[in-house]
Amino acid sequence: MAPYPIEELYGKFVAYAIYLLIGIGFGAVLEMAGFANSPKLAAQFYFKDMTVLKVMFTAIITAMVLIFLASGLGVLDYDAIWVNPTYLWPGIVGGLIMGIGFIIGGFCPGTSLVAVSVFKIDGLFFTLGAFFGIYLFGETVDLYPVFWNSSFHGRLTLQDWLGLPAGVVVLGVVLMALFMFWGGEQLERRIGKRDPRQDPKARYVGAALFIAVAALVLLIGQPTIDDKWERIAAEMQPLLDEDKVQIHPGELLKLMHDDSYNLVMVDVRDESDYNIFHIQDARRVEMHDLHMTALELQNLPLNTVIVTICNNEIRSTQAWKYLVAEKTPNVYILQGGINHWLDIFGNGKRQPAQNKSGDALEHNFHAALGANQAAAEPDINELDEIEFTPKVTLATKVKRQGGCG
Repeated sequence: MAPYPIEELYGKFVAYAIYLLIGIGFGAVLEMAGFANSPKLAAQFYFKDMTVLKVMFTAIITAMVLIFLASGLGVLDYDAIWVNPTYLWPGIVGGLIMGIGFIIGGFCPGTSLVAVSVFKIDGLFFTLGAFFGIYLFGETVDLYPVFWNSSFHGRLTLQDWLGLPAGVVVLGVVLMALFMFWGGEQLERRIGKRDPRQDPKARYVGAALFIAVAALVLLIGQPTIDDKWERIAAEMQPLLDEDKVQIHPGELLKLMHDDSYNLVMVDVRDESDYNIFHIQDARRVEMHDLHMTALELQNLPLNTVIVTICNNEIRSTQAWKYLVAEKTPNVYILQGGINHWLDIFGNGKRQPAQNKSGDALEHNFHAALGANQAAAEPDINELDEIEFTPKVTLATKVKRQGGCG
């Protein structure tokens, strides 16, 4: 399933040759579209020539409909595609700075390289200025690290932000782009004195094709979490069946005191049980919020270990499957859940389960004190009397393919 690890399959030489050919093709298209001409590019900001908007948004919606169509058909694994993480306010400020530079200089960094490739003097000076700006940024970024790393949202996409199906967002973006194309033509006609009759009629066919493909994406839909699990079940289910991912409470306690790991404990129990007792630093997550949690966890350091927790292993196993299906690395399950943890580090006395679902808290507490219970953070010395087989090994994160920057 795409995207394919070209470098691993064919070696660096072939991979770099492919990247070079793609870059040459991309640059050639930009040059043919007039993107080596700074007055033409700057005219965008005076609403006289909307070529920049048309070309760039055409590229955006073309890539978008093909990506999500391929994902819906099961040809492409969308989760394996690199999406730049969102740093909201630094991104907005950076966009404003680049926009101002675009207006003043007539180029953006990419189009300036296109201009240099056809020996444009203004493009050369803009590129040199861009290099100087990169150098200046690199020398000063340590002066504002808090802002530079602020408003981090991880791999945040429009469908995640809006809480809408990908197909709805795809169709909406296509319609928005086509409306902007129409509006751009009206601005060109009124301000740029452009005769719209000179534009090719084939653009209407292209618009209809975009709408048709976007509607097909909406109709097909995207793979559900069950679909994703089915793709990897043959490889991952044996890990569950052979108890290779269920870690002993003793190993979890050891991880809690081992600074070489970035431990994240995901407690998927009901709020009432969590409030009665939970392990120190465990974070409660609703099952329906696991998607956003997976996106967040995928952006954590390479030494991150995630442990899913419930009262027994029912919900935590479901959460494990979800996170694994979402390509989250280094996920484990607390063996026996909170009940087993309390068997070892608590009073050890279980009560008959009142919840017939099999995922009930089977230990009594006098008050709901959460992590203020004695067993929430046991003494590390208790490990001296506990025997267990360590199972945690750090796996390499899935390398996401594609993307710019």
